[in-house]
Amino acid sequence: MNLSTLLFEESNSVALITLNRPKKLNAFNQSMLKDFITVLDHCDTDDHIKVIVITGAGRAFCSGADLSAGKNTFNAEFDNTKSYSEDFNRDSGGILTLRMLNSLKPIFIACIGPAVGVGATLQLAADIRIASTNASFSFPFARRGIAPDACSSWFLPKIVGISKALEWSYSGEKVLPDDAHKTGLISYLTNPNDLIPKTLNIANKIIINSSPVSIATTRQMMWSLSSHPSPEEAHIIDSKVIQSRGASTDAIEGVMSFLEKRNAVFPNKVSKDMPDVYPWVKSKFEEED
Repeated sequence: MNLSTLLFEESNSVALITLNRPKKLNAFNQSMLKDFITVLDHCDTDDHIKVIVITGAGRAFCSGADLSAGKNTFNAEFDNTKSYSEDFNRDSGGILTLRMLNSLKPIFIACIGPAVGVGATLQLAADIRIASTNASFSFPFARRGIAPDACSSWFLPKIVGISKALEWSYSGEKVLPDDAHKTGLISYLTNPNDLIPKTLNIANKIIINSSPVSIATTRQMMWSLSSHPSPEEAHIIDSKVIQSRGASTDAIEGVMSFLEKRNAVFPNKVSKDMPDVYPWVKSKFEEED
């Protein structure tokens, strides 16, 4: 892969994606969006990759949108009208978080240092966020005279509740790690030197014990079905997926490994063995994404 803003490493079934513009504090730009899409597409099709970890190079996770274009930052620099066919300019952060949402691999964030604006909101589409004690988060959109990006008006209230999401978005004040942890914005807090090892340790528990297809299916079920107004839709999809997975060779291996008191070796592949009912939600942007 030819990447200009990200580093990509694969080791022991983990894809480590590092935002790599340290001189700009990993500021987000259009090249980074394109690189992210390229890497996430690759991860979905590579069955050797079972978990994705995203972190930042240097002393920041991401300082937000690259403001080098000055007053033209939000009406020219982030122009997606030529890449997508909608009659409006799609938000670059939202294009990224929707692609992350559709990932078939679990996504972990290892956040070190400041995460500002889209640097904070892109993390919301991850499954588990782990932060170092020198991390901080801010949602300064109102302070810049704009509005929340990256679908954060959908993600953030689901994670921390509507009142806290509004407080942080109204004020734009820095959210320190202890508050981020107490509100559920991050799941774990650790020392900077232990950030990547701790993240990989949690990721390895998934890799060692669980079926990749079951993980991919569970991820899509949880994210999409938890927003339905009634659990009846979840019951329909649950029933169909359980029937499909229950007849799979993964299920046979799961049961037999338990009875035989050994580690399971799941044969099914995410690239070709997802349940027939998937995807159960059709994207409005499916043809372009």
